[in-house]
Amino acid sequence: MGRLDKYKVELKSMKVDSAHYEIQLNNQFFEDLDATEVQKGKLTVQLTVKKTLSEVYVIDSKIEGFVIVPCDRCLDEMELSISTTDQLKVKLGEDFSDDGDIVVVPESDGYINLAWFFYEFIVLNIPMKHVHAPGKCNKGMMNKLGKHLSTSSNDESDDMPVDMPDDSIKDEGNESEEIDPRWSELQKILDNN
Repeated sequence: MGRLDKYKVELKSMKVDSAHYEIQLNNQFFEDLDATEVQKGKLTVQLTVKKTLSEVYVIDSKIEGFVIVPCDRCLDEMELSISTTDQLKVKLGEDFSDDGDIVVVPESDGYINLAWFFYEFIVLNIPMKHVHAPGKCNKGMMNKLGKHLSTSSNDESDDMPVDMPDDSIKDEGNESEEIDPRWSELQKILDNN
């Protein structure tokens, strides 16, 4: 994972009790992570690492910028602002562990790679629903979506199932042909809504 080495923070070799970093996250960051939720963006991370007397490293991060995500409605890309402040507590130990409140990194390594932590902080601040402002969605896609979301029970083409056999369709001119009773029961459900 050499392409993510620039997101390593040395802990064991810290000379002072506090250090400050500024890290830029851009499209290359998301490409290197090869994650699916977010693939583009431009953010700045203000990072402060403090070493406490109990040998716990407190990492405070402030991430600001924007990410590019697909609109849930029209699927066009949209810019979404991100502003988050997070804290991570890290301790040196034998094996890597992030099960509790404190992340343990191997003392033999002496560093923590924050790439995935940054990504998680960003993704956790993306709203569940992300759509363009009213009127900003792709008009062509919205027209197609509108056609497929028609719920009128009077529209015969919308009510007829795709796999319904042609001989079960009741012809207006020929009242003697019967509709399959299963379709009649389903039609009652549609009529009640």
